[in-house]
Amino acid sequence: MDRLDNTVRPYAWGSTTAIPGLLGVEPTGEPQAEMWMGAHPGAPSRTARGPLNEVIDEAPDRELGNQTVARFGPRLPFLLKILAAGAPLSLQVHPNLEQAREGYEDEERRGIPVDAPHRNYKDANHKPELICALTEFDGLCGFRAPSEAADLLAALDVDSLQPYVDLLRAHPEEAALREVLTAVLTADPERMTRTVTETAAACTRLGGAHAPYADIARHYPGDPGVIAAMLLNHVRLQPGEALFLGAGVPHAYLNGLGVEIMANSDNVLRCGLTPKHVDVPELLRIVRFEATDPGVLRPEAAPDGEELYATPIDEFRLSRYVLAEGAAPVDLTRATPQILLCTAGSVHAGEHLLAPGQSVFVPTDDKAEITGTGTLFRATVVV
Repeated sequence: MDRLDNTVRPYAWGSTTAIPGLLGVEPTGEPQAEMWMGAHPGAPSRTARGPLNEVIDEAPDRELGNQTVARFGPRLPFLLKILAAGAPLSLQVHPNLEQAREGYEDEERRGIPVDAPHRNYKDANHKPELICALTEFDGLCGFRAPSEAADLLAALDVDSLQPYVDLLRAHPEEAALREVLTAVLTADPERMTRTVTETAAACTRLGGAHAPYADIARHYPGDPGVIAAMLLNHVRLQPGEALFLGAGVPHAYLNGLGVEIMANSDNVLRCGLTPKHVDVPELLRIVRFEATDPGVLRPEAAPDGEELYATPIDEFRLSRYVLAEGAAPVDLTRATPQILLCTAGSVHAGEHLLAPGQSVFVPTDDKAEITGTGTLFRATVVV
């Protein structure tokens, strides 16, 4: 079992206080957006044996287990993060596995450098993800019913939004959502800037259900993603609740602290709320134009105290343990690799005492017994 020393990424949208507050350290005044736990080559966790990706590369069968390597290859299949949003992230969508492979191979054939700003596919993998709230957490997830989106826009009484309202009310669901998103993302930039400015003012005036979009517009003035965001469900998670984000589902995180886990991929198609490249044709190929319930997840408790966040994919499996004082030790030994993360209290994992924000990597079949008083998240895979 290896204690992890993890990198914090200073993205501009990060909170200046949430991760320092969790770790019990003084804020630096700079944004601290994500703390990465895993073997991603962009910021691998460090161990006493070396960077975790190099430790795994030296003996993947020993570290990950034969079954994991046979199923997913000689790499840790997931990346675990603490995510702290102080401002909205970009509105985005992820491809499914087939789309990712096709897109990656196409961009490789065309010789687009992997670090080019207009490249969409950094790898050939999909990127399903799960976010579990540690604090109250706001996000956008999946399309609203077109009639609901039409009502939300119509209430603003902004003339330039009326064509979108008409489209949403006149067409079948898929066609309505596709046509409106396409129209928003391909509109004349100057006209769209005026529309967003008027929309933001109206959202501020009305408040209520419109208030989140006024806040988004303050961070991204004139961005067409402000209008696109109003097509999506607004979700407020309470601590312990989670969202699963599958392929093709547009989403954005707005504010809050959470534990995030995802398949080990960097593939993102952006819809707005960003100065980065937006590839509209490719985006429209990937997005699933269907109204969905966001599907807030609550953990399912097992007799041994494990609370599982059930998802339909195998690259990651996230659960938590809420340990009470004086409770018997819990044996987490498993024939798959694990990362254990403490988020509250004080938890012993083997010989390691974990405070909030501290974590360990557990190689396959390594003895993993936990005791203490606090909350521990467990990340592993399904084989």
